[in-house]
Amino acid sequence: MIIKKKKLLVTGSSGLIGSEVCVHFAALGWEVHGLDNNQRAVFFGPQGDTRWNQNRLKEKLGQSFIHHELDIRDRAGVLELLKQLTPDAIVHTAAQPSHDRAAAIPFDDFDTNATGTLNLLEAARQACPDSPFVHMSTNKVYGDRPNSIDLVEKETRWDYADPFYENGITEDFSIDQSKHSLFGASKVAADIMVQEYGRYFNIATCCLRGGCLTGPNHSGVELHGFLSYLVKCNIEGRTYNVFGYKGKQVRDNIHSHDVALFIEAFINAPRVAEVYNIGGGRENSCSIWEAFKIAESFSGKQQVYTYVDDNRIGDHICYISNLDKMRRHYPQWDITVSLEETIKQIVEAQTGKM
Repeated sequence: MIIKKKKLLVTGSSGLIGSEVCVHFAALGWEVHGLDNNQRAVFFGPQGDTRWNQNRLKEKLGQSFIHHELDIRDRAGVLELLKQLTPDAIVHTAAQPSHDRAAAIPFDDFDTNATGTLNLLEAARQACPDSPFVHMSTNKVYGDRPNSIDLVEKETRWDYADPFYENGITEDFSIDQSKHSLFGASKVAADIMVQEYGRYFNIATCCLRGGCLTGPNHSGVELHGFLSYLVKCNIEGRTYNVFGYKGKQVRDNIHSHDVALFIEAFINAPRVAEVYNIGGGRENSCSIWEAFKIAESFSGKQQVYTYVDDNRIGDHICYISNLDKMRRHYPQWDITVSLEETIKQIVEAQTGKM
């Protein structure tokens, strides 16, 4: 008796989260179909190129991985592919990921993030409506509203002064009356559409509103990929620009492996139109100064940096994801990779590329 493998479609399969999901599900015995057209190299230039990761997947996963060279903006092409594959689950990670870059390419940004997501949702509704749809959203859907929370300045970081936010920001935090950046706005459109397809058509969907998603396979650039780019600068002795907030701005960082573990948990027990703030939580949070110190401790090199008074438009001063809802809905899931181990892996990966 031949057991038919389950099929997973991963968009943005050459990116950080996409590639991690491909490796994880291939190890579980799934037939993994990756959709990617290296658009990151178009958005960010040669330093954003992800072909190396595509080749890594082919070598590592062999026949378990099938690459599809396709742009999610190609509506007819997306529909044709989904009708051909009828995947058992879809993980959508493809995006224009930089809120700085979006201002220079507003149509490319919206067409990729919003319209591309709609193309996938409608194709999924027509081809495989019973297949769970996981969308990598972003905490930028909250705009700069997190900056309205009262903060206290500490020696190396900003932190929440209001004890209500001790464990971070929850999913019912408002997305209204705030500055999102054009990237944040296009991701809001996608986020709401994913929820709507879930509620209106009763499809199992979820939006994962990511904090800083990171790991050793990240092609970090200055406009996107905080820890990866920071470590790259450290290893190569390049100047890292610190933009405003005294360098004490805080992010919570989650290893791509822990993101893949949660996606597995959701696909195994899907829910309709759910939203989760996915990040490293307080334990895996750090400011830029704190990240410098951790990177230096593993590389043995002093971080070269310059301070720029102007902060990035819409940038968060302090953002920590509240993981309570994720843990409540999926109690078997939790963070498994610490911040220190994550940075260590990034340092080792960057050192190996030199």
